[in-house]
Amino acid sequence: MKAFGLARIGRDAEMRHTPNGDAVASLSLAFTYGRKGDDGKRPTQWVDAALWGKRAEALAQYLTKGSLVAVTLEDVAIQTFRKADGTDGVKLVGRVLDIELAGGNTQAAAPVAPPPTPRPTAAPAGSGFDDMDDDIPF
Repeated sequence: MKAFGLARIGRDAEMRHTPNGDAVASLSLAFTYGRKGDDGKRPTQWVDAALWGKRAEALAQYLTKGSLVAVTLEDVAIQTFRKADGTDGVKLVGRVLDIELAGGNTQAAAPVAPPPTPRPTAAPAGSGFDDMDDDIPF
């Protein structure tokens, strides 16, 4: 099964290598869906995803907590696991087929200084328009 959508990254990408030397970045993706509840928030579905190969190595540093990404997942499945308290849990997992940075980070950025205001410059003498008539209708 494939899935596509906009998601926020829940934690910084965790980069590792398999014993064969293949690079893999583990991602925690938060997809919102449905209508807002009484608390004003939309429901969230978390997906544990893996990005493989050279793309994982190149993009891991940019896949940080809070970043908005457009992502296509393949091999999406429900996986069961044993929680620390001994109970069973379920989660969605998938392999990243395609990923693009889609927007800024939700964390506050450092304030940026406004650009300097340009200083007025004197018009050069004899701009070449002195001989034009003032009768121009526009």
